[in-house]
Amino acid sequence: MERHAIITGGAGFIGSHLVDRLLGEGTWKVTVIDNFDPFYPRVVKEANLAGHHGDPAFTLVEGEIGDDDTLDRAFAGAGAGTTVIHLAAKVGVRPSIREPLEYHRVNATGTLKLLERARAHRVAHFVLASSSSVYGINPEVPWKETIGDLHPISPYAATKLAAEQFVQVYARLHALDTTVLRFFTVFGPRQRPDLAIHSFFRKVKEGLPIQQFGDGTTRRDYTFVGDIIDGVRAALDRTMERVPGHGSFEIFNLGNSRTVPLRDLIVAIEREAGCKAAVEKLPEQSGDVPQTYADVGKAKRLLDFNPHTDLKEGLRLFAEWYGAMH
Repeated sequence: MERHAIITGGAGFIGSHLVDRLLGEGTWKVTVIDNFDPFYPRVVKEANLAGHHGDPAFTLVEGEIGDDDTLDRAFAGAGAGTTVIHLAAKVGVRPSIREPLEYHRVNATGTLKLLERARAHRVAHFVLASSSSVYGINPEVPWKETIGDLHPISPYAATKLAAEQFVQVYARLHALDTTVLRFFTVFGPRQRPDLAIHSFFRKVKEGLPIQQFGDGTTRRDYTFVGDIIDGVRAALDRTMERVPGHGSFEIFNLGNSRTVPLRDLIVAIEREAGCKAAVEKLPEQSGDVPQTYADVGKAKRLLDFNPHTDLKEGLRLFAEWYGAMH
């Protein structure tokens, strides 16, 4: 039986890779909702999906996730064979400090509107892409999903946590089967141009200075996009453990479970780019956490998640894509 996926943010970095995976399997009908937010150039997102136009299994609905007409078009025919994979969001910690109300409107209220549609159409499964940022500053690493006292330190992180909580409420109140996936610093081909690896690589290649916030000791759990997609795909088929009268609700970390200091990242990018970086050292930024570090034991156990792409190989694949695009 053909399965139907509604992917919000499907023209973006992670979403377009998921579209590729599902359509490549030949057993999915895919509907993408994307508003082509001008956070970065539209042409980049258009290129991400260019290979699928004309495929009868693919539909693109352009519009906002908070717009009723957009949702009417995207959910037409949705039902028990439909899975919603909600990747769309206002992104970035620092911009969220400048625009907290807009981030709440899209990330929290937008998620709630999608949950209402999912409930009304009795969809099979609702999957939310969340973020490692919900853990805030927590020295007890690696972070496990069982950590209960979360203290996000940016509006972006707070809105992602609010979205998670709405998902849990709908699982309990409306017997909706749900999954929350907390992504840890995803990188690879098609990565957004504002993110560190893409931005640093471009500037090093062009001989421009890169900005290092802090002393270079902040650490991130860099996770290759292909590994993330493996985890998302496994989550779509996971066995649901339901509480009587309620839907299923589970949270999974999807990370590489290895951390890399910022200064080591810069060295690795220099090596891959074949150029020395001019580093401009700046003070630490509000809202940035000192480290991210995923415990992926639960995902390994229940999703057979096995991230295998290290930073060196991931940077090589990113550089190949960057070279082809430029």
